[in-house]
This record gives sequence, C-alpha cells and structure tokens, in this order.
Amino acid sequence: MPNDIDAALATPRLPPNHALRAELNDEVHARPADSLRAPLRVSYLALLTDPADREREWQSLVALAGRFGREVPAIGANHFSVSFGDFSLRWERHTEFTRYTFIAPGLTGDPFETPALRLVPDAEDLSERWFSGNVLIGSRIGDGAATALTDFRVREDGFSRFLLLDHHLTGRQAGRSVQRVVEIDTYRMMALLALPVARELAPFLKDCERELSQVTTVLESANPEDEATLLDRLTRLEAQIESREAATDYRFSAASAYYELVQRRIGELREMRIPGLQTFGEFTERRLAPAMNTCRAASSRQEHLSQRVARANQLLATRVDITREGQNQALLESMNRRAKAQLRLQETVEGLSIAAVTYYIVGLVGYLTKGLKSAGFELNPELIMAISIPVIAALAGFGINRIKQTIKRKSKTPAALR
Repeated sequence: MPNDIDAALATPRLPPNHALRAELNDEVHARPADSLRAPLRVSYLALLTDPADREREWQSLVALAGRFGREVPAIGANHFSVSFGDFSLRWERHTEFTRYTFIAPGLTGDPFETPALRLVPDAEDLSERWFSGNVLIGSRIGDGAATALTDFRVREDGFSRFLLLDHHLTGRQAGRSVQRVVEIDTYRMMALLALPVARELAPFLKDCERELSQVTTVLESANPEDEATLLDRLTRLEAQIESREAATDYRFSAASAYYELVQRRIGELREMRIPGLQTFGEFTERRLAPAMNTCRAASSRQEHLSQRVARANQLLATRVDITREGQNQALLESMNRRAKAQLRLQETVEGLSIAAVTYYIVGLVGYLTKGLKSAGFELNPELIMAISIPVIAALAGFGINRIKQTIKRKSKTPAALR
C-alpha cells in the first residue's frame, strides 16, 4: 500500500484553472463540419443582420422548430444543427451576418430541380436549369476526391449554384467541402462590401488633397495676418478626414480579414486543375484581388492624407506660435520702454518733490527767524535761510529714499510673512 507521501507525489496539487480556460479551449472545436453523404442538396443563405433584428430572427427559428416538434438551444447560442426529418438545418451567427444551411437528400436527374430550401415550410419554388450556359469555374478538390463547379452568378431566384460531385469523399470530408465552398462565396461577398465604400471615398479624398495643396501653397508666402485663416481651414480639413476615417476604418479592416479567409478556404480545397476551367484560386486572383487592392489603396491614401494634414497643421501651429512669441516680445519691449519712461518721470517727480519740500521748510525757517529777530534776537534771517537750504534738501532726499526702500522691502516680502 502506498503511503501518504507516495499519494501526494502521484497526484501533484495544481493551481486552479483560469476562469476562461474551458471556454477558450472549446473555441477551436466550435462549429464543426457536419458528416455528409452524397447525393445531397444544399441550400445556403448568408444574411446581413442588424443587431436590432436578432430577437425577431431567433423567434423565427423557434417557430420553425416548433412546427416540427423540435427544440432549439436557449437564446444566446451562436450555432446549432437540427434535423427536421426531410431536411436538416445548420444555423450560425457571426459578427455581421447569419448563415443558414439547409441540407436534404439528393435526387436523380437535375440536382437543382428541387432545392433543399423548397422543403422548408412557406419556401417558394426557386428551381432553374443548372448553370444556364455561363462560364464555369471549378476544379478537382480534396486531392481529387470530389469536383466543385460554379459560375458565381446570382440567378433570378436570388441564389448562386455550386455543384459538388462526390468521387470518394468520406462523410466528414463532404461536410468540410460543402462548408468551404459556401464560405468562399460568403466571405467573398463580405469582402466586396468595402468596394463601394472605396469608390465613394475617392472623390472626397481628391477634394481634400486639392484643399491641402492650396493651403500649403499659400502657407509658403503667407503673412502673419493670414495664419489664423489658414489654421482654421486646416483644422476643419483634419476634422473632416478624421470623421471619414472613423466611419470607414472598420469596413476596410473587415474586408482585409474576409479576403484572407477566402484565400485560406481556397487553400484548404487543395485544388487540382480541370483542363479548360479556371480554378477557384485563379478566379479569385483575377477578379477579387484587384477589388481588394482598390480598397487597400483607398485606405492607405486616406491614412497618408490624414498624416500630411496633421504635419501641415503642426507646421502652421508652430509658425503661429513663433509669430505670437514675436508679438509678445515686442509687447514686452514696449512695456519695458514705458517702465523706463515712468522711472525717469518718477525720478523727476522725486527731484521736484525734494525742491518743493525744501522751499516750503526754508520758508518756515525764514518766518521763524524773522519772528525771533522781531522779538529782540540778533539774527540774520536771510543768512539763516541760505544756510538751511542744503541741510533741508539733504534731509528731504534722505527721507524720500527711506520711504522708497521701505516700499521695496514690503513688495518683496510674501504676504504670509508680513
């Protein structure tokens, strides 16, 4: 019998799991492909859905399941598969769209004569001929295990057609092949949603580039009086570009992600050429790649324009700051000149004040000596007045200087220490 130490070593104590470990681990197993066996009919819908309509969409699924006595997962699920007897439904919710895949057993003869969607209650008869003589795109896929054909055309019934011929597919291979083919078409269309945005953006960017060129041309020889107007034009231009960039950035980023998914799904098909037909990869490179290049060019052009406007705005703002600093310096010099003039005026006033005080006090001394002389004292009032003038002037100057020094000391002393 193992002792307690052996048991502890056999089952080491681990730290607790991260709260999201199970959820993140199961993410790679989400939305597995169905196991399918040919012959089958598949109707596939990829519908753009507004977040406000998701509740109504879910209620429609619940109602459909109820008609067949089936249950769907609770609200909040992102995918599920359910069989309704004659057909089955695979439902998946994505960020911008929802996918519906209806699967029914195949029929002899024309594989598109009775689509799987026709088995859904209230569905219309949407059958037509196979590919109506259109140019086909296709290849052997899965290293020759099947053949995939399509014309990438949207018919009057609103559907495109994909024909998969099973040579020796396993059930899981058939399910993955169907999923990849329909996802190529879905992600191709989702990527192309950015193309009208890029086309609409082109004239706006052209107008903005012309406005920026005009502003920078004027800026080279602008007077300081024109700088405020130019800064206002640049600021408004920058705001317009930033607003448009915020409105289109998500669409362009999403298009790039969808295009990458298209390329990945095509790679997963492992195509083998059929003589005389374009493969899915060749068709995509010749038709979808130029559209994506247009979107990337529009996005890059918009980003570079935003950077150029920001640099011009910064340059003009620097120039305005330099002009303002020059104006401030001129103002300070003017204030300095006025302060010097006031100082000289103050010194003049001080001199006059000393003279006035001396004159007044000397007059008082004269009255005093004259009075003493009249009282019988032997005094010479004129002499005494003359002698008192420099003494009184010196005392007056000393007193005024003391007053100035006291005022200066008080002005330098913090208010809290007075």
